[in-house]
Amino acid sequence: MSKILIVYYSLFQNTKNFALEIARQTGGDIRELISEKNYSFNYNTAAKEVRSEIARGFCPKLLSGNEPIDNYDTIFIGTPNWFKTMAPPVRSFIRNHNFEGKTIIPFSTSGGGGLGEIQDDIAKECLKAKILPGIDVSGQVVREDIEKWLKRILNE
Repeated sequence: MSKILIVYYSLFQNTKNFALEIARQTGGDIRELISEKNYSFNYNTAAKEVRSEIARGFCPKLLSGNEPIDNYDTIFIGTPNWFKTMAPPVRSFIRNHNFEGKTIIPFSTSGGGGLGEIQDDIAKECLKAKILPGIDVSGQVVREDIEKWLKRILNE
C-alpha cells in the first residue's frame, strides 16, 4: 500500500474526529492544519468571516501542517463544509503543494450539506492528481461507515 497522509482542518473537532478514524483504519500519518488566524467560536460571527474569505479566495497563512508532502502517494484532505466548499486553511494547504501524480481523497463534515462542491473545488486546484470519491459525515463519525467507504475506494 502507498504511503498515506491525512490532512485536515477542524474548528469544532468534528473533522478532527473523522481524520483520526481514517488514520486509525489506514495507518496513515496525520497532520492538522493550524491557521495563523483563529475563527470566532460564535457561529454567526465565524460564518460572516468565512463567507467573506471564501468570496475573496483568501488563503490564510498556516502555522502548522504545511510541511512537504513529497513522501506521500495518497492524501486524504479533510475540511468542514463551509458554504458548500472547503475551509480557507485547506485551500491554503492545497495551493502550497504540487499534487501531480498523487491520489487525493476528500472528506468533510457538515450539518447536513454533504460534500457540496468540495470534491469539485479540490479537483480544480489539483488538476494533475487522481481524485477518488469523497465522503461527508453529518453528526457522529461511525467507524463501520468509514470502513465500508475506505474498502470501496482503496480497492478500486
